[in-house]
Amino acid sequence: MITAIVFVKAEVDRIPEVAEAIASLEGVTEVYSVTGQIDLIVMVRVRHHDDVAAVVADRVNKVSGVRETETHIAFRAYSRHDLESAFSLGLD
Repeated sequence: MITAIVFVKAEVDRIPEVAEAIASLEGVTEVYSVTGQIDLIVMVRVRHHDDVAAVVADRVNKVSGVRETETHIAFRAYSRHDLESAFSLGLD
């Protein structure tokens, strides 16, 4: 599974509508509105690298109200569960 994190700058007065439209796209698993330099963070999870391009370039970028995107490909995931097991002494 390929995970991409997409930063989206949107038209300020349309952020809720843009977020809902993006959330409905195939390949998009989550959309977060955030503070800071960007407006939305979009989580994309697909099977192949080519699918990332299809989701971001062919779908997300074409949503009305999207001004700019920046895509980051995740190569390793860490979670609290993973970290706890990595440092566990097995003394349960």
